Amino acid sequence: MAGAERLPHTGDKPGRPAMTRLHWIVVAVLLTGLPLWAAEERVVFEDRFDGKLGEGWSWLRENPPAWKIADGTLEIRVEPGDAQSVKNALVRNAPDRRKGKTAIEVTVTFNTPPTNQYEQAGITWYRGNQPVFKLVHERVDGKLYIVPGKVPAEMKTVTLRLIVTADKYTAQFRPDAKGEFKTVAEGDLAAGADEKVSLQCYQGPPDAEHWIRFDDFRVVQLAEGAAEAEEGFKSLFDGKTLVAWVLPPTSLVVRVARASKTAK
Repeated sequence: MAGAERLPHTGDKPGRPAMTRLHWIVVAVLLTGLPLWAAEERVVFEDRFDGKLGEGWSWLRENPPAWKIADGTLEIRVEPGDAQSVKNALVRNAPDRRKGKTAIEVTVTFNTPPTNQYEQAGITWYRGNQPVFKLVHERVDGKLYIVPGKVPAEMKTVTLRLIVTADKYTAQFRPDAKGEFKTVAEGDLAAGADEKVSLQCYQGPPDAEHWIRFDDFRVVQLAEGAAEAEEGFKSLFDGKTLVAWVLPPTSLVVRVARASKTAK
């Protein structure tokens, strides 16, 4: 390995590659669970709905009695309607996708268990006033799913995360707003004029009040390639063994040789 400083040890044997400082860094990272590349991100905008809406929002087909700010959250009543007629769609300009990878995140809670077919809440992507894509928590045939992907999600709270680049999207969610984001769908999202992002809910019952709670809305600029680099690095390690790695026989306090001794 050109340019890497060799650290000799008594366990060196003919035919065995010598350990270098870079080897040790890699092994240390694997054993501690720390990422080799720290993914940098920058919050472009966030709204925690503390008493009022943040700057830059506007309403599409506003119905004032059917939304409110309460307890540091935005609550919207799920009214009848579909993607073309939704009321109280809260809209803002989408991030400029030419400037890199961006994530739009929001935590969504069904205050009232949904009962209608296709009753839903989440994020919708617009061109002008035309919806073109959605990432939602939706009731379909009596069960709750994340759409797209139709991934089962029976919990009442999820965090939705839509990652966009110049021409692609990645749809993710976190059950109960905890843990790691799970990818449910990926695909093309062609660029267009006047792009917007919206928080909305629809397909509610006409004769009952169902409310959705939105909180912790964020637009985050992600580091290009950081996640991919980390995933590629993880592929070298199965989380259980270091069989493919050359380790000194005497210097390592924690010896990981079998699946029963898991390195985390």
